[in-house]
Order: sequence, then structure tokens, then C-alpha cells
Amino acid sequence: MKNIFEHTSASWVKYSDYEWRTTEDGKEYLLPTKDAMPKPYDPMKDADNLVLAAADIGLMLFHKDSEKAIKEAMRAFACKYGLLGIMTAMPTTAKFIEYEKVYFHKNQIIPAEMMDTEEYIGLFFPFRKPDFRKKGLESVWNTNDRMMIALVMTYSIEPQAMVMSFMRDYGEQYAWLASVFRDWAFTLVTATLYYADKDRLDETTLDLYRKGMAAFEGNTPTYHLELREHPTMVWDFHSLLLNVQFLFTSTLTDEKNPLKICRQCQRPFIAGKADAEFCSPSCREQHKKEKGKK
Repeated sequence: MKNIFEHTSASWVKYSDYEWRTTEDGKEYLLPTKDAMPKPYDPMKDADNLVLAAADIGLMLFHKDSEKAIKEAMRAFACKYGLLGIMTAMPTTAKFIEYEKVYFHKNQIIPAEMMDTEEYIGLFFPFRKPDFRKKGLESVWNTNDRMMIALVMTYSIEPQAMVMSFMRDYGEQYAWLASVFRDWAFTLVTATLYYADKDRLDETTLDLYRKGMAAFEGNTPTYHLELREHPTMVWDFHSLLLNVQFLFTSTLTDEKNPLKICRQCQRPFIAGKADAEFCSPSCREQHKKEKGKK
């Protein structure tokens, strides 16, 4: 991935701390703490670790680890990388605020094909609604938070919904996050099992693996060029979710350094070479010892 993304860039915002809060109807949301500070950063600068962290949480869900451990892993992920920006990732356009209705790509989070724009935005502000009013195609959004005003100015050319997802009161449900991370893990596990068992499985079973992989799809990101210290490709993801999904796909299909699952510890790792099976020498040795005892 280093060569592919060496001269690329993206931008997202993370807060210094996050917490889980529960609504009156029992829905659990992850959102910034009251005193947390926002900070813009470039996810592309830590692409490998970002993908591994996402895959790790997905495998925790896949292996049915304790909910407490999974929630803490999600909180730690958010502290390091921010929330996923699900609000802008699900609609067919990140500029959905310009329309009266929001239309969605097929997904497991929002079952409806469309929804009223204000109603949709309200899903992501469970404790305090933003000062947002919409009349037809026109919308007005106000904030007195100085930090938020600074972020609005920083991301003034981005879709309004993306900037709203950086607000302190913006949150994402545990169920939504679990669905996204689990889907990424399912894709990784499917690829791993397919190539591990390809020579001994019948064609019907192999075809099921192929169909499962074909179900993995995402929005196509756009990009533009900027003249910085060198020509730089800047990706217009508008959500961390699409950023991770793009990087995840790139590492999974990388012929030289693919994303894999270690045969011993079952943790995700970026392989140093295509045929690597273990994430470290210690896992390789431990596997040999356990195999020798059988």
C-alpha cells in the first residue's frame, strides 16, 4: 500500500475522548465526551494500522467476544481514528441535505429506500438535536461552539452533512458500528477460507464463497489533485467508513502484501510476502510446537 498511497491524502476529524451513552429507549451510542477536543488528521498517513484496527474489531464480533471488550475496542478505535461517519456513507450522495428526501444504497443499517432528510439527521443526534431547519431545498444550520465554527471554516468546501458529523453531539449506534465492522470481518474470513480450502471443496461450496464476496460493495470515492510539496491525489471520501472500506479492499487484493488472518493467533496482519501464513516468528514457532504435540 505504501507505493499506492504514498502521494495521496484525505482528511477526517477525531476527538480526544469518546464515551457510550444510552437513550431512553435503550439504544447505545458512541459519541465524544463533553470536554473532548476535536483534531483534523489524515487517515492515509496510518493506512495499514487503520485497516488492521478495523479488521481486529470485526473479528472480535465474528468470534463473539464479550460485548464489553468489543465496546472498549470501538471506543479506543474512535479515540485514534474518529467515528465512521455513517451519516454521510449510507445515502447515495453526501450532499443529501440539499434534498427533501434522503435516498440510500442497499445496506444493513437503514432498511428503508428513502427517508425525510430531517428525520434521518435526527437519528445521529440522539441527545441534543442541532440547530438545523429545512424548508424545501433550503437549509439553515447554526452553532455557537467556537470549535465547531473553526471546523466549519476548515471544511467549508465539503458537504454540509460531513461537517455536521464532526459535531460534539453527533453519535453512532453500537448496532450500526457492529454491523459495519462485522461485514469487513466476514469479507476477510471469506477470502481466507476460500483460498485455504479451494483444493478440497466442491464447486457448489466454492460458489457460495464467491457469492458472499460479491455481496461486498461500496460507494465509489472521487478524488481531486492539489499542488502541495508535490502533486497530491486528495480522496473525497466524506466518511471514515468509505475510507476504511477503500483501504480494506486495496490491502485484501494486494498481490505482494495482502491482508490476512494469522493461522496461529487468528489476528489480522499485513503479510510481508504473499504466501505468509503467520503474523510473527513467535506465532510460527508456537504453531510448530502445537502441531508437533499432535
